[in-house]
Amino acid sequence: QARLVESGGGLVQAGGSLKLSCVASGMITSEFNNDWGWYRQAPGQERELVATITVRGNTDYADSVKGRFTISRDNRRKKVYFEMTNLRPEDTAVYYCNRVSNRLDWGQGTQVTVSS
Repeated sequence: QARLVESGGGLVQAGGSLKLSCVASGMITSEFNNDWGWYRQAPGQERELVATITVRGNTDYADSVKGRFTISRDNRRKKVYFEMTNLRPEDTAVYYCNRVSNRLDWGQGTQVTVSS
């Protein structure tokens, strides 16, 4: 059973940057060859999809993060990355990666806290 492990979160001031990583541990290549996304869940809110990347590397973003965040992937290492710049307090959330469809069990996520 593949396991998702997110890392790279932390506490930053508004305007700062973070780069999140997600590794699909124990996943075979065919399982990784899917569209992937970064999701986030703020306190008291539902989990939302904020960025996606296709197998070919095409990306899409929620309006709230467009122009500030960049999703990328390393198919050989079975990793998905999320580079976040110009962070805002409203970006505070637990961030998760997962496939866009046929989602796996959620990992533990990584906490991002942005102070004003």
